[in-house]
Amino acid sequence: MSKTDSKTPTLIDVAKLAQVSVSTASKALNGRSDVSEATRSRVVAAADQLSFVPNTLAKSLLTGRTGTVGLITHDLEGRFSIPLLMGAEDAFGLNKVSVLLCDARGDAIRERYHLGVLMERRVDGLIIVGARPDTRPSLGDIQVPVVYAYAPSDDPDDCSIVSDNVGAGRIGVEHLLASGRRSIAILGGDVTYGASEERSRGAIARLAEEGLSPVGGAALFGTWSEDWGRAAMRTVLTQHPQVDGVLCGNDQIARGALDSLRDEGRSVPRDVAVVGHDNWAILATGARPALTSIDMNLEDIGRRAAHRLAEAMEGRPSHGVEYLPPRLVVRNSSLA
Repeated sequence: MSKTDSKTPTLIDVAKLAQVSVSTASKALNGRSDVSEATRSRVVAAADQLSFVPNTLAKSLLTGRTGTVGLITHDLEGRFSIPLLMGAEDAFGLNKVSVLLCDARGDAIRERYHLGVLMERRVDGLIIVGARPDTRPSLGDIQVPVVYAYAPSDDPDDCSIVSDNVGAGRIGVEHLLASGRRSIAILGGDVTYGASEERSRGAIARLAEEGLSPVGGAALFGTWSEDWGRAAMRTVLTQHPQVDGVLCGNDQIARGALDSLRDEGRSVPRDVAVVGHDNWAILATGARPALTSIDMNLEDIGRRAAHRLAEAMEGRPSHGVEYLPPRLVVRNSSLA
């Protein structure tokens, strides 16, 4: 075929140039293991020479796969879903799988609508991202494999990938203890969030291992806001002026706590060390001082969800909840 030939090259042309059958050419381009490396190289070289682009529709009819998966998120702001999507795309990119993103906006009816649309598009699998890291209803019997990320399914037979919130509380306290803090306050978020209770539970358990209790004897719970962080920190300083460490349920609460500490003339971290949660860069790096924070490793959750979904699509499904460890990102708010 000449370079001036306007005819779009086909798999037949590739097979003819590589001197193999059409079936062998297809197997070679699809990475099948029953083709020798020498033959595969010859077919790939022929496809490159002809600038051959596979017909996705024809390929899907032959393989039963469309090379697409759906990701339905309930995270309105994208704070959690975007890193998850990036991680999933990184993992699927190795296998040339595209991710179709749909925002259900916290609405079960909209979720069902997007589910129907994705099924009509014949996606090969689904990743479901919850609005909050609490157990959510299972989608039930779906025709394609499903993996739940960030928020676990309530069906133990489903596959769910989540962050270890109990472990997050533990590593936050571990860091404060290692920096010499012994009078540690815990400022949690909304107590109706399972993650808020779990982070506080992990923190209290780690304190107990040292024979300690949180300042005031228990965690304080409120909202996921800077206002709550300011108010809670003022209360702690008034009632327990000996406080020298603060573990916060998220970075917004921590920012509020930093404000109150500054207003009361307490030096951070010399007098009081502060640790947040989420490692939301725009908040953590812009704080005064820059905020030490616990990162949920959302991209890792997305990658693991993609790997588990790929395995399920190959007939090797996983079951139950898989907890991925968070990591501590140390900045000036806790460095003595």
